[in-house]
Amino acid sequence: MERKVALVTGSGRGIGKGIALAFAAAGYEVCVNYNTSREKALAVVEEIRALGVRAEAVQADISTMEGVSALFDGFSEKFDRLDVHVNNSGITRMKPFLETTPELFDEVFHTNLRGLYFCAQRAARLMVEQQIKGVIVHISSNHSQGTWSHSTVYAAAKAGVNKLTKNMALDLAEYGIRVVGIAPGYTLLEKQRDERALQHMASISSRIPLGRFATPEEVGEAAVYLSSPAAAYITGTTLEMDGGALLPVWADQS
Repeated sequence: MERKVALVTGSGRGIGKGIALAFAAAGYEVCVNYNTSREKALAVVEEIRALGVRAEAVQADISTMEGVSALFDGFSEKFDRLDVHVNNSGITRMKPFLETTPELFDEVFHTNLRGLYFCAQRAARLMVEQQIKGVIVHISSNHSQGTWSHSTVYAAAKAGVNKLTKNMALDLAEYGIRVVGIAPGYTLLEKQRDERALQHMASISSRIPLGRFATPEEVGEAAVYLSSPAAAYITGTTLEMDGGALLPVWADQS
């Protein structure tokens, strides 16, 4: 395989970790970005290196413009090319509409949309400069289409990610850069492994047509596919990946 490099934001844990490991398994060198989970990020780096693949960690808080610059400056010090950039970093804050504050709104949007936007811009500039027909992957959410209570800010930010995917794909098509999205639903994370969480998950899973949560590894495999030559004619599209959770009500009516 031709040497390729992937940068995954927020990849010290959760879905980002699954994505980073999937790209490593596919032979990519991986830059693991983290904000506060340093030990976990370094563990991901070691796990990737154990596969015989190069990996480096870069700390940066992409909710600020200074953090975006720190991420790409740190990346460029360690890697000489960028083939795939995955915007995975995001925060979830739920609050009733009447109780939502400007501070909560800014906290969510600064990471989930503004940070994503300017990370993608820096990634695209690198790809254009290096004349690489790369891929930018945005991790959205099925909240962008579905409606849950107390989600006005989070859902609006994720809906913005889906629309940004389309417009960015149009602007970058002339450079051969593809932009795609993945909108996961309920996903099995490390913090959900205790007994109480598993019971709660079982209740939710019973309402999902495919009967279970996604795994971070599955989201990673989808990101690798969308970044591969097999998906070379896909751009401006967001893949719904929620086990059918947003399909119409299904039940045995007999």
